[in-house]
Amino acid sequence: MLSESSSFLKGVMLGSIFCALITILGHIGIGHGNRMHHHEHHHLQAPNKEDILKISEDERMELSKSFRVYCIILVKPKDVSLWAAVKDTWTKHCDKAEFFSSENVKVFESINMKTSEMWLMMRKAYKYAFDKYSNQYHWFFLACPTTFAIIENLKYFLLKKDPSQPFYLGHTIKSGDLEYVSVEGGIVLSIESMKRLNSLLNIPEKCPEQGGMIWKISEDKQLAVCLKYAGVFAENAEDADGKDVFNTKSVGLSIKEAMTNHPNQVVEGCCSDMAVTFNGLTPNQMHVMMYGVYRLRAFGHLFNDALIFLPPNGSDND
Repeated sequence: MLSESSSFLKGVMLGSIFCALITILGHIGIGHGNRMHHHEHHHLQAPNKEDILKISEDERMELSKSFRVYCIILVKPKDVSLWAAVKDTWTKHCDKAEFFSSENVKVFESINMKTSEMWLMMRKAYKYAFDKYSNQYHWFFLACPTTFAIIENLKYFLLKKDPSQPFYLGHTIKSGDLEYVSVEGGIVLSIESMKRLNSLLNIPEKCPEQGGMIWKISEDKQLAVCLKYAGVFAENAEDADGKDVFNTKSVGLSIKEAMTNHPNQVVEGCCSDMAVTFNGLTPNQMHVMMYGVYRLRAFGHLFNDALIFLPPNGSDND
């Protein structure tokens, strides 16, 4: 009797492990059969200043006015202090920024997604943005409320990228065969990627609302799974020296790690001068970042920027 019970328990355990493996492999393998051609992951770099200087002054001025980014920030009521800090700081530099909330919040204007599931919030926010703004914006930047973004650096990075191509970029992470852009560093989609994603949102076999049979996968992984079906693959964003420009950690933590790993090159070993995002910030740290990035000035020192991005009309950015 004891032997039969033991055999039964072993069978249950082996069956559970087998189901779990099938689920994982199913998610990781999605999209391989639909590829039109083999895609090699590559690292995307920012344009060189010399290339920008080759553009005429008139063209540069036109670019500064016409290059527009729409920002999506996913929030929940428990994030209200972060929400306030994000609203008062970097989102002023977006050409348009909107907050997508899990429910109505009286103190701040937001678009109610009527769900607290992050993947459902993300896909609903993308659909809303595409349906309403596909004719107005070519680049869509999604962030969580602990992220601080330098939108001018994002625009500079994207300057020579064609939004009619399927760009999906940020800080990439590899999970098995799946490469995805971490939501912690922010996610950038071109209008072409938005079109392809939008075409899949109503096809459950390719872009399901639920991420797994046994356990859920994170929203950023689920986005990558859906985009793979559309032939859109994650790209890591870097500066000319190969440093990441989308960071999943705060400046303080990055510097602390650099002091440990590169004690003789703290700054060089830490962060790119062209950094677009940092993550894991508190509300106070958001305001400190705003001060350091936008308000602190060294009088007598001039930066000869190749291009200046003008704020959108009616913006109160500083």
